[in-house]
Amino acid sequence: MPQRFQVVVTDTLPEIGSECRILDDVADVRLLQTYDEADVARLGSDADVLLVYHTIKITEKTIATLHKCKGIIRCGVGYDNVDIHAAGSRGIVVCNVPDYGTEEVADHALLMLLAIVRRFLPSQQSVSAGNWNYTIAIDTPRLRGRTLGIIGCGRIGTAMALRAKAVGLRVVIFDPYKPDGLEKALGVERVHRLDDLLRQSHIVSVHCPLTPETRHILNARTLSQLPRGAYVVNTARGPCVDANGLLEALESGQVAYAALDVVEVEPLNDERLRQHPRIVLTPHTAFYSIEGYQEMRSKGAEEARRIALGEKVRNPVNLHVLKDARCNV
Repeated sequence: MPQRFQVVVTDTLPEIGSECRILDDVADVRLLQTYDEADVARLGSDADVLLVYHTIKITEKTIATLHKCKGIIRCGVGYDNVDIHAAGSRGIVVCNVPDYGTEEVADHALLMLLAIVRRFLPSQQSVSAGNWNYTIAIDTPRLRGRTLGIIGCGRIGTAMALRAKAVGLRVVIFDPYKPDGLEKALGVERVHRLDDLLRQSHIVSVHCPLTPETRHILNARTLSQLPRGAYVVNTARGPCVDANGLLEALESGQVAYAALDVVEVEPLNDERLRQHPRIVLTPHTAFYSIEGYQEMRSKGAEEARRIALGEKVRNPVNLHVLKDARCNV
């Protein structure tokens, strides 16, 4: 009797019912429930596939112990917590789940945009304090006709562009990795230099992955390119925005308000951000809905099932560094 395929879920999940329903006939599924990478090397070295969520990091040290592993599936969009180069050099394909939270993140980004532009939280706090005075909204601009600059126009950036157009914003995109003509399909404008985007953006929304190129893509210098009194929204990855540069821009008035669903160090431990009166914060919740969370889990498990059955994977992210793949890519 052939040995059963081994799928190891590293972190976050309280149970693995969804994964077992999809994989039970082809694999044994184990849940480590750990945030310590050392536990993965110690308890999961026999894995054929790892299902990895957001909190834990999978570095070269752990990957070197995965002698059977054919694939690491990052059950989410971003995969910066997995060393894709170390995996690729050992024949391990890294996949993500790129489409599970597209609507949710775009909805959340638009919510944050509206909240800071329309002074939603200061207004609510003022009323709760017993006031009833419209002047809390003084200096609120009209949205229609303002320019929204989108950094990164993949699935989520595209969804954000369509939502922004619906409320009358002029949308300009910057994404050097998308083919020509995307802007025509979306009915938006496009620039090919970041500075050209920033100089005309009354609002900038970040929707790019975290890479060496995009780390601190918004910093003191780039924020200074925005029109004075601009707004910043980040629902992508925390390190895409340099906190020190953002705080400087807020203090100088270069940036009027910022809305952050993600921060460089999570959980948030920077009181300057936490207590700032012109920063709106949510605790990395943009990705979540009941339906989206289930879709994330099921699509991750379905990718593991494809690997187990020898089928071609759907969402590899490290083909450019993958050598002698251990599975069908």
